[in-house]
Parts: sequence; C-alpha cells; structure tokens
Amino acid sequence: MPDDFTSTTLFLGGILILVYLFLSWYRRDPLLDAIPTVGYSDPVLSFISAARYFFDAHRMLKEGYEKTKPGLFKIASFRRWIVLAAGPELAEDIRKAPDNVLNMITPVNEGLQSEYTFKLLNLADEYHVDVVRSKLTRNITAVFGEVREELVLAFDDMIQSRDDEEVEWIKIPISETIQRVICAVSNRVFVGAPLCRNRDYQALNLTYAINIVKFGAILNMFPKPLRPIVSRMLSNLPSQIRQETEYIRPMVEERFAKMKEFGEDWDDKPNDMLMWLMSEAKGVERSLDGLARRLLIVNFASIHTTSLTLVQVLYHLLSHPECIQPLREEVEAVVAEDGWTKAGMDKMYKIDSFIRETQRLDGISIGVLVAVPSGVAHRDEEVYTNVTNLRAFGFRNFASAMGIVPGRFFAATELKALLAHMIVTYDMKFEEGKGSPPQLWIAGVYVPRDANVMFRKRQT
Repeated sequence: MPDDFTSTTLFLGGILILVYLFLSWYRRDPLLDAIPTVGYSDPVLSFISAARYFFDAHRMLKEGYEKTKPGLFKIASFRRWIVLAAGPELAEDIRKAPDNVLNMITPVNEGLQSEYTFKLLNLADEYHVDVVRSKLTRNITAVFGEVREELVLAFDDMIQSRDDEEVEWIKIPISETIQRVICAVSNRVFVGAPLCRNRDYQALNLTYAINIVKFGAILNMFPKPLRPIVSRMLSNLPSQIRQETEYIRPMVEERFAKMKEFGEDWDDKPNDMLMWLMSEAKGVERSLDGLARRLLIVNFASIHTTSLTLVQVLYHLLSHPECIQPLREEVEAVVAEDGWTKAGMDKMYKIDSFIRETQRLDGISIGVLVAVPSGVAHRDEEVYTNVTNLRAFGFRNFASAMGIVPGRFFAATELKALLAHMIVTYDMKFEEGKGSPPQLWIAGVYVPRDANVMFRKRQT
C-alpha cells in the first residue's frame, strides 16, 4: 500500500498533468503553428511569454517586427495569441479588410468582456455605433460652436479657479484636468448643458470608464463558465448604471413626451447624442435604462482615449517648446480668417501634423487577434527618416491616421480645438527641473504617466 506522501504526490502529479493537457488544448491553434513566435510556442510555456509581454511588450514587438518583416509573427497574451503584421503592405491589407473579415468591434467587446461590463439590454444591437459614425460625424459643424464654448468654460473653471490668489504660475495635475475638460466638452454634445458641467456627473462617467477596463481585465483571468458568477460577486457597475439613469431621467421623460405630442420634429428639439439615440433605439433599448447604458458606453469610448492622446501631445510639445510659436502663429492666422469654426480647424495643418507625429512616436495600439505593432512600424527606417526624432510639421490629416474608429472625425476635431485653445491662451511648461515622465508600456499600449504642468495666462 502506498503511504500518504506517495498518494498525495501522485494525486498532485495527476492534477498537474491534467492542467497541462487542458492548457495545451486551450492554447493550441493549428492554424497559427506556421507563424513565427516571439517567446515560447509551447501552449503552457507561452504563459511565461505572456507575462513578459505585459511588462516588456515594446521590445518583443520590435524583435518580431525586425525578424519577420515583411510577414507575420505571433505573441502570447494571457487570453489568446496575438497575430501581428510586420511591414506597411500587410498593415494596409488589414486597414482595408472589410468587417466580415476583420472586425474591430467584436474583439474589443471580448477584451472588455462587454457582455458583463456594458450589460446592454440587447448586446447584439450595436445601433449606437451607427449613431456615432453617422449622426455625430454629420453634425460636427453644427455643434462646433457649443464645443468651443464649453472648452473655454471648462479650462477657465479647471485652471483659474484653483487658487483665489493672484499667482503667475499655477501647478496643474495634467491627466486629471484633461480628463475632466474632455468629459465636460464631450458631454456638451452628448447630453447638453447644464448636465455636462455637473461635477458628480463627470465623476460618474470618468470612474465608470476606469471600472470597465479594470473589471474586464479581472473577468479575462477566469474561464468563461465562471464569469457570470464573478460578475455578480464583484461588479459595482450596476449601481453606476442606476446613477446614470437618474441623471438623464428628467430629460428623457420630457423628450419622449414631446415626441409623442409632436412626432420627430419640434421647434426647440435638442441636437445631441441623447436625442439621436432616442430617435434610433428600438425595442428594449428605447427605454430609460437602455439609453443610460448606451450613453455610458459612448462616454467610455470618447473620453479616455482622447485624454490619453492629448496628454501625450502636451508632453511632446513641452519637451519641444520651439514648436509652440509656429503653432500659435498658425492658430491666430486661421482664427483671424475663419474664426473658431470647424472649417478653421480643418485649416490648422501644423496642429494636425503635430498630433499625428505624436501618435507616430507613442501611438495607442489596439491589438487583439490580428494587429499592427504601430509603435514599432512607425519607427521603421525603411519607411520614415529620423525615426526617433519629433518631426513636428511633417504629417497631415490626423483623422485619417485614426483608422476606422467610429467617431474619429469628432475626436480629431475636438483634439485640435483643445490644443489650439491651450496654445494661444496659456503659457505652459514642466515644473522646474522636471521633464516628460518616463514612458510606461502595458501589454503593448503606451500609457502616459501623470505629471504636473505649470500654467499661466499667456504673457506674450
């Protein structure tokens, strides 16, 4: 008879073998076997590579790009293999692929575990994407005056009200400030004033977006059968959905009453995201609860990516202060001719180029299943010259650089309007003796660290 130690050892050994076999089955994809791997190819050892990718993705992407261009390579994440295209030709093929071949929305939903995080009443109905892509884009010119008004008010509130004393320079935590400004500006278009200025409403939308990312990451650590249980145990998202519902309830009830009385048109009908959603929603999504969930998603998609991009742009601008004066001259010349208008934004070529060049150096990569390692591709010496240097005015058309992201034209216009206002209104600099904070890469995504930026009303 085997002793207890031997029995325990055999039992644990058997469990380890079963775990190994399960992981081998779970991670094995014969269709990917022929694609070169950066890191371990073994289904189980690939988890070691996944851990390395989380903290050292930039070097792994560079290694794969240089070894396989032009071609494909793969890297393991904790959840799945990521297939990456090396070289501009393959990147262009991915960009042009139709949605039925390469779909961006589906893998993003998987990464965020939207079934449990967004908690849409009808997960298959993505009508809000069409609303963003069509109605928001068509109305950029119409709502630009409100965007401009709100960003001026938001910056005045965030910066000038921070100290009652007359001081020359004011120290601002830039990431937090930019997030709140963009939240106010975006929600002027989404729900209108005065709700867009409500600090508690802003905080709700900002924390909801952070919680979506955190909770999606937690759920991805669990096997699919356990996710509904984990979702019910850990999520605080339902309470935030209820808060959103109460904030918009008066507007939704009033607007539905007017739609019932007057139909689809009346004299003072609002022209904002909430109204567009109300007009397009069907079935259960036409309810107060359904509309609240869609508004939270639109906020999530809008605020944080735009905020990260603007913070990146500011870090580069303050690291290259020689670029400020040419940008100021362009903005002042355009505004003198066209005013603060959408048409004027379209003529700010240097502003556009500076944002694009920032994205070339630090672009936020979206990588699930099939992707392009943009941070490495944009430093390809066969495509670009002086790849590590900021070429501030060498790019054009920032919106096209954002690919096929719904709402990209609104985001590009909003970014240019914000940057242009900051450049002509304020003097800005890093704190004395400090510069741009060290880069932080997490799973292939550049996330700018927070820093304080010094602001004062422009002196020259």
